[in-house]
Amino acid sequence: MKSHWLISIKLTFVTLIVFGVIYPLLISGIAWLTAVNHGEGNLDLIGQSFTSDKYFNGRPSAINYNAAATGGSNKGPSNPDYLKQVEERINKFLQHNPTIKREDVPVDLVTASGSGLDAHISVKAANVQVARIASTRGIPAELVRKIIGKNTERPFLGLFGPERINVLKLNKALDEL
Repeated sequence: MKSHWLISIKLTFVTLIVFGVIYPLLISGIAWLTAVNHGEGNLDLIGQSFTSDKYFNGRPSAINYNAAATGGSNKGPSNPDYLKQVEERINKFLQHNPTIKREDVPVDLVTASGSGLDAHISVKAANVQVARIASTRGIPAELVRKIIGKNTERPFLGLFGPERINVLKLNKALDEL
């Protein structure tokens, strides 16, 4: 009976060392060697709030852009509170973009992503904001469209996913003008 206990204790310590120390250090080392920023993360991948009219708006966040608490609202499209919230977002967007028709407001500008931290918008979502940004910054709309084009990320391998634009990178490019 004592030999079973001794084997169990030894196995527990070996497992603890392998999976609690060696494996995490190995994975951290691989991340540090291969990942951008040495596995420290990248703020460009976290959605952020831009409220000034001189910046492109990103997707709304159900969690107020809190990266420590990712998640959606879990409200479905028939939930009255959710519909009211989307309606408020549409009205606010139209107030800041008076040249846009209600039916032309892209869905990704009024609905939050599943994580609540999506850093990207569609090309359409960027293009509907061109008039406001060009007017606010006093620059030609064509220049704003060129910046959108330069910051458009193509689908992976040209096949997987839609074209998209990282809002933070796009707004940084505007500030560099």
